[in-house]
Amino acid sequence: MLPIPHSPPNQRGVALLLVLWLLVLMTIIVGVYALLTRTEALQARFLLDTTRAQYAAEAGVHRAAYEMFNPDMETRWVGDGRPYTVEFGDATVEIRIRDETGKININQANVDLLTELFLQKGVDELAAVSLADAIVDWRDNDDFPLEYGAEIEDYDAAGYPYGPANQPFQTVDEVQQVMGMTQQMYTQIRDTISVAGGSMSPNPAFASADLIALLPDMDIDSAQEFVAERSEYHPSEQMGVMMANGELVSLQHVGNTFTVHAKATVESGTWASVKATIAIGQGARGRPFRVLSWRDSVTE
Repeated sequence: MLPIPHSPPNQRGVALLLVLWLLVLMTIIVGVYALLTRTEALQARFLLDTTRAQYAAEAGVHRAAYEMFNPDMETRWVGDGRPYTVEFGDATVEIRIRDETGKININQANVDLLTELFLQKGVDELAAVSLADAIVDWRDNDDFPLEYGAEIEDYDAAGYPYGPANQPFQTVDEVQQVMGMTQQMYTQIRDTISVAGGSMSPNPAFASADLIALLPDMDIDSAQEFVAERSEYHPSEQMGVMMANGELVSLQHVGNTFTVHAKATVESGTWASVKATIAIGQGARGRPFRVLSWRDSVTE
């Protein structure tokens, strides 16, 4: 009987080592596959939650449009920035509405008010006056610059491929074209200016505290106190609120153009937000409302 051949010890060691390496490799492959699968699942979940939150935020804009002209005066929402919370599906939507008359109308505001706005944003005095003058020169219908303003010759000299419109601003975004306006400054003032409303100064019934502080005989502390007191009342109560400068402010006036900030959060904590400026009533041109501007993923 012939003896059964045996593998040398070193060959058995190599075979065992190869098996171990194969096991390690298979473990790595399975682990990577599991990680990729989990990552894709999380991405799909996040995309789904983001989409649901986005549509909920957009629904918040529609809800705000309805509530601002709710026929029931007792429950009609107020466009002074106070928060309203509603449920939409499994999303919680916080909605804040700002009547555009509570902002600075860049087609009506004078140089002094515009200068104060830029000073409040940290611009030095000369630059603030220059920006204010340039805004007025942009909208007026002549070619005679104010002392620190800019007309067509100044734009040409600075290399701009255009000059001032010499007509009222059509949109808030148009102010970016004014000589001296930077993107950083525009971002700071974008939510405080408007082309709606006919007043030279912001309506304190709907203005934010920082804009109320620009009004005569007001400062930021008295403005914040006024806003806090204002938030305790509803226009249906048919009463006014006294400002620190002695002005009695009626809360009943309502414009037809509003900025709506709607932020929707779903159960997972994923959120989406929309900030839209809309026109209701005659400004909607036969539709429930007309969108004048729209921004997604707004954090403020």
